[in-house]
Amino acid sequence: MNNTDNIQQHKKLNIYFTAGIPRLNDTAEILKIIQSSGAEMVEIGMPYSDPVADGPVIQKAHELALSNGMTIATLFEQLKSVKSEIDIPIVLMGYINPVLRFGFESFCRECAASSVSGLIIPDLPPIEFEKNYQPVLKQYGLNFIFLVTPETSDERIKYLDSLSSGFLYAVSSSSTTGNISKEVNNEEYLNRLASLNLKNPVMIGFGIKNKEDFQNVTRKAAGGIIGTAFVNILLENDGWKEKTAEFIHSIVD
Repeated sequence: MNNTDNIQQHKKLNIYFTAGIPRLNDTAEILKIIQSSGAEMVEIGMPYSDPVADGPVIQKAHELALSNGMTIATLFEQLKSVKSEIDIPIVLMGYINPVLRFGFESFCRECAASSVSGLIIPDLPPIEFEKNYQPVLKQYGLNFIFLVTPETSDERIKYLDSLSSGFLYAVSSSSTTGNISKEVNNEEYLNRLASLNLKNPVMIGFGIKNKEDFQNVTRKAAGGIIGTAFVNILLENDGWKEKTAEFIHSIVD
């Protein structure tokens, strides 16, 4: 089974965390906890000095991870160290500048060698993706996931869905990550997405913080993405191993 097929089979609970927190070498342990606690996908944030799409909690996580010494190269080393133990799909999320500094093809090659299933790069324009990057991703068997918002037109949602593979990331509000928004329970938005007959499963993210939120979005979508609430636990540090497992169980059990 290649990476692209793998991501399609896991589409319920996706947990996001920023690589390199609470400490530099905790990534592998966090991955194992997420998998053993019942999440079906994991999204790992690559720390960046200017994470403009992220709210204060994840910005703080980026700052801590960078101060801990996390780099893309270090992350790949960590992923390779546990790739035989992790069966759920891994998606890397980040910004295009660090990826270009690493070298886009080198980055994709390392993703494939680290059992990464796909990428989310919110600041990569679709036209640039089509022109310069899509063939390289296909070469290395990697999915690429685009984001849509309640303000995105039906026509553009269908266009971004046509470019995406794995799933379509439906942001529940046009604000930054972690903001509490009425859009989490926006029936009109969820109904509109469900009516478009998209080729990819839809996963809803931003603002989901508990089982009730998760159940609300999964009635009309293939799954939900939880980030800020999980990262908050890691930033608290004390007892994070037990607390993160308990949090995931509280969603899926």
